[in-house]
Amino acid sequence: MPLLKKLVGAALILGGVGAVAGWLLSAPVKLDAETLAQLGPGDAARGKRIFNAGGCTSCHAKPGSQGDARLQLVGGLELKTPFGTFVPPNISQDAKDGIGAWSVEDLANAMLKGVSPSGEHFYPAFPYPSYARMRPADIADLYAFLKTLPAVAGKAPSHSLSFPFNIRRGLGLWKRLYLSKEPVIAFSDGTPDPVMAGRYLVEGPGHCGECHTPRAFTGGTRKSEWLAGAAAAEGNGIVSNITSGEGGIGKWSEADIANYLETGFTPEFDSASGAMVDVQKNMAELTPDDRAAIAAYLKAIPPHPNGYPARKKTAN
Repeated sequence: MPLLKKLVGAALILGGVGAVAGWLLSAPVKLDAETLAQLGPGDAARGKRIFNAGGCTSCHAKPGSQGDARLQLVGGLELKTPFGTFVPPNISQDAKDGIGAWSVEDLANAMLKGVSPSGEHFYPAFPYPSYARMRPADIADLYAFLKTLPAVAGKAPSHSLSFPFNIRRGLGLWKRLYLSKEPVIAFSDGTPDPVMAGRYLVEGPGHCGECHTPRAFTGGTRKSEWLAGAAAAEGNGIVSNITSGEGGIGKWSEADIANYLETGFTPEFDSASGAMVDVQKNMAELTPDDRAAIAAYLKAIPPHPNGYPARKKTAN
């Protein structure tokens, strides 16, 4: 009996220590003063470019919106995942229902650290694991542009998540595995400037990997299969392999890729479909140099030998 009591006591102590350690390690972490100092005043004209590169309308405009209605960022799109259904929120300038009351520091913490103004973790359906690679000055520019957009009242529906995924605190541990400002693809010195510019756009504000890369059971992207294709977040279909591997875009030239981003037409005279329709509209708003840079990067990254569409065919 004395031994049993000691074992039980030791287990309780270890459990308590583990709980405290988990609580501390999962705490939301905000940006340091040095990073915040890099934000700068922000420029709305430059911010429009970041807004388009980030495709903010694709998730935050009311589904099916056209024309100027795409700038009414009221949210509401449903993203169905194995963890539940996520609904992008209202990020219009409405002070009550949107983010009109946010400071530039609030936006920077949200995008680079995934932390809300109230100090809670955001779910990574908001693609901050990609935004974490962005330059703070670009966040300030985006903030300045968002301030020019209309305020729209109305809250989007809440996420629909089951236990334990509805416990936000655990995301602090998830971030320790998946949140990093380091680039996914490392290039050697002397890599052409367009490739490096494309890497920033694709891996950062463009967050292409969030849809085009398969995920582990934990929900993090499998960087060893970077851009090799994945299941669509809308709940049906697939997002294509955009490497030069099997089932990918190896036969496309850089000019083909840039033209697709501008016009929505593939070299085979097919057209963009599904969620890519909205994404392509955003890409068409970028400069020719930006689209060329994205194309240069996609042609420079390692091809995945067995992209998602090929795996699906094999499995079936």
